[in-house]
Amino acid sequence: MTDGTEPTTVLIVEDEQHLADLYAEYLPEHYDVRTAYNGADGLEVLDETVDIVLLDRRMPVMSGNEVLASIEERGIDVRVAMVTAVDPDFDIIDLGVDDYVVKPVSKDTLVDVVERLETVAEYNDRQKRLTAKKLKRNVLEVEKARPELEASERFSALEAEIEELQAQVQALETEITQSTIDR
Repeated sequence: MTDGTEPTTVLIVEDEQHLADLYAEYLPEHYDVRTAYNGADGLEVLDETVDIVLLDRRMPVMSGNEVLASIEERGIDVRVAMVTAVDPDFDIIDLGVDDYVVKPVSKDTLVDVVERLETVAEYNDRQKRLTAKKLKRNVLEVEKARPELEASERFSALEAEIEELQAQVQALETEITQSTIDR
């Protein structure tokens, strides 16, 4: 995701041009929106600057599943939502998507999906930072004596950072859960 200084980049991959263009219009102006009208073009446009992909599942020539497989093979860190007319079945359990939305899709639903995926990305980032800080704390707790830890301002600051990150992660988790329930 972005660091807050650059807009979130959303790539819409949809073979029905009128739908792709409509979805692009749905998204507020603060998003950097790109569109591709087939899977192959979507993969050409996709790079590390893309944060979120809204991907149609059933497209001619290259399906959304094939695009998704290519994204995974390339190791691109991107949040993906399938936006499709294909009703979900148990096969979605194994799909590497963050969300699955069945058409028709309203403006509110599409914006909610993008916002939720932004929150998921932020959650993942904060969780990663929290884990790294906890690992460092654990190493210091094993290697340093308790009085030395208690006397260290840097260790106190680390513990405060951990506490703050834990609160942020919990708040984001609650937000994600609530947005899913409200759907």
